[in-house]
Amino acid sequence: MFFVARQKVKGQTTRNINKADGATDMSSGFLPGTGLLVAAFGLLLPRLSCSSLADIPHIAAYFGTKTRYEDVNPHLLRDALSVNRSVLRPPATERCSPVHLTAVVRHGSRYPTVKNIRRIQRLSELVRGSGVSGVGSRGSGVSGVGSRVSGVGSRGSGVGSRGSGVSEGWLQDIQSRWEMWYREDMDGQLVAKGRDDLRQLARRLSVMFPSLLSDMRRIRLRSSSKHRCVSSVEAFQEGLQQHWGTTDVQYFHQLDDELLRFFERCRGYVEAVEKNRTALLEVEKFKHGPEMEAVRKRTAERLGLHPQLLTPDLVEAAFFLCSYELSIKALHSPWCFLFDEDDAKVLEYKSDLKQYWKRFHGHVINGLSSCPLFHHVFRTLDRAGRPRRSTDAPPEPASVLVGHAETLLPLLSLLGLYKDQTPPTADNYHSQHGRSFRSGLIVPYAANLLFVLYDCERGPRLQLLVNESPVRFPGLETEDAPLYRDVRAAYRHLLDGCDFQKECEGTSGRGPNTEL
Repeated sequence: MFFVARQKVKGQTTRNINKADGATDMSSGFLPGTGLLVAAFGLLLPRLSCSSLADIPHIAAYFGTKTRYEDVNPHLLRDALSVNRSVLRPPATERCSPVHLTAVVRHGSRYPTVKNIRRIQRLSELVRGSGVSGVGSRGSGVSGVGSRVSGVGSRGSGVGSRGSGVSEGWLQDIQSRWEMWYREDMDGQLVAKGRDDLRQLARRLSVMFPSLLSDMRRIRLRSSSKHRCVSSVEAFQEGLQQHWGTTDVQYFHQLDDELLRFFERCRGYVEAVEKNRTALLEVEKFKHGPEMEAVRKRTAERLGLHPQLLTPDLVEAAFFLCSYELSIKALHSPWCFLFDEDDAKVLEYKSDLKQYWKRFHGHVINGLSSCPLFHHVFRTLDRAGRPRRSTDAPPEPASVLVGHAETLLPLLSLLGLYKDQTPPTADNYHSQHGRSFRSGLIVPYAANLLFVLYDCERGPRLQLLVNESPVRFPGLETEDAPLYRDVRAAYRHLLDGCDFQKECEGTSGRGPNTEL
């Protein structure tokens, strides 16, 4: 655990970062001597949409954890800084004012990790090797591709709006014109769009909570040490600077893996889930089940490949390529035309199965591993809501913690949110279309879990928002902002227990979640 200091003085930025965090200088959003110009331009640029609604792939809603934030909140496509203050819902019968905000935030859009970059490389070599003429010799394979794409367009998905030559041209684009531009040194680093994600989030939250985010010297910021998180927390601070027009404030963020990468330290989780091949049995069964097998064969046919050459992992790599090109470059990639909506739903379900059994309600230990973060959040809220004497120092108005999807999902699981009556398995895909657990809607890039504490006439109240939308606490569904004492009572069993040493070093909670 250590601190990072940044100071911006007279339009220049100096950075003092311990290189152990893996951050790179290329992530800085400021140029020496041009800080004021960049900041001024930044006030205008975020309001411009990076892609028009017509250019969004028809399968963009099914990218799981690789979903863009604005595809969860489509109004941001029109105005990236638009704010709906009606989502703040303390009771109308009481006079209330927000006194504290704790925000647990996922990093912004990023490059693929090395594992996926290598899969993309293998896929590219395989498809390039097949050649356009090889596809044409199959005859029915080409017409099959054209009919599938035409069918997708007829659904009103917007694919057909790209022109009549789409069904004939996308395969040639993949085989002849698309270039493999991903490099292994990109390995999960934050992209420019990811910095915008966090800057824009900071500016929207500043509009929603001006009294809590205006004094930046009193805001506590923590980050995972991973470079994409460090770059994200820096971008969040840049967004605050842009909103408040500040140029001479020194910033600190604390690197805290114990808090934000708790899953690495929980031996019970690592042994029972991370290193246990049977923990993700449902994922493996679905990966080789009839639904995925049908998608694999259809994809191979569209590419003119022998089905045995295209593994499930390479099918997923092609699907993710569509998501990466959209989130990184705002492009409607030719790879997107490989899949129709039914294919995308199957691939999303496969991804959701992995997140559910590896990070969410699938195993009890998944949620219990987040005990340190859970207790930190409630200790912070306790301090903010505690009655104070006039001589007491005021508590911090806001706490911002930047981590990963793997940070948010276990905490949401521990809180009992998005818990379907029937868990997703390899065998019940067709009955799961209405499930509440869809990872792309819950933890897209820049996902955020907001705890808003109000000072009200009857006492402190707490409201929960996920991705800037109200979510009610389990067992307290009659109110958007129940009394804080009632929230604490609902989680009393965790506040009095949920001991990290006991749960992670002992034997409790390591097996599958038999309560499901």
